[in-house]
Amino acid sequence: MQHLGKVYLIGAGPGDPGLMTLKGKTLLESADVVVYDALISPPILAMINADAEQINAGKRRGRHSLQQSEITQLLIEKAQTAAVVVRLKGGDPFVFGRGGEEMEDLIAAGISVEVVPGITSGIAAPAYAGIPLTHRAHSSSVTFVTGHESVGKYRPAVNWQAIAHSSETIVVYMGIHNLPHIIDQLLLAGLSIETPIALVRWGTRPEQEELIGTLQTIQAQMEAAKFEAPAIAVIGAVVQMHEVLAGCRPSV
Repeated sequence: MQHLGKVYLIGAGPGDPGLMTLKGKTLLESADVVVYDALISPPILAMINADAEQINAGKRRGRHSLQQSEITQLLIEKAQTAAVVVRLKGGDPFVFGRGGEEMEDLIAAGISVEVVPGITSGIAAPAYAGIPLTHRAHSSSVTFVTGHESVGKYRPAVNWQAIAHSSETIVVYMGIHNLPHIIDQLLLAGLSIETPIALVRWGTRPEQEELIGTLQTIQAQMEAAKFEAPAIAVIGAVVQMHEVLAGCRPSV
């Protein structure tokens, strides 16, 4: 009978190697095969067992190394011969990481699979920028939303009208390229042009940088600073805390 290994969907966190979970690090050190994404930081890749087969399956906007179906098939094939197969994903596998889709396909193929959560960038990047997502004086609710939607998904578009009125803090993943449209929709939904917004690029890494503005000013600021992805956006009154708390950024 052919041996089947186990696939571990591991969240690598946002970049700072100190935020990698102990369980994830232990599995990387004992892995036989590691299939990893594009934005995994070099210090985390350095944790991988030196004898492991390492495969870069990373996808970046406009440049696809492997299609999603090809990645799943690769994991299935590697599990036929390797005992510990790691699928290493940035942030958390179940927060805009397609981990649920991959896990579903692996289960359907009869492969043993386990998820190892990671710290998602939507929490970590604001924290390192001195922006608490909740604060008793500013916000008691948070919404996480993707700014980059797939074609043919279960609904045609994010309901920005509902999001604008349902949460005091909005965290947008992968929204830099669509930010003008997102801002227009939020303004149409009734948010003030003075609503604070922060863009955090390369969150938790040594090269982290922030751009702080309002829904009215941020687009001009982005152009002036040549600010590009990868970054997350935080929208809401909590952004005002950046001025007070940013000096206490954790060392990376």
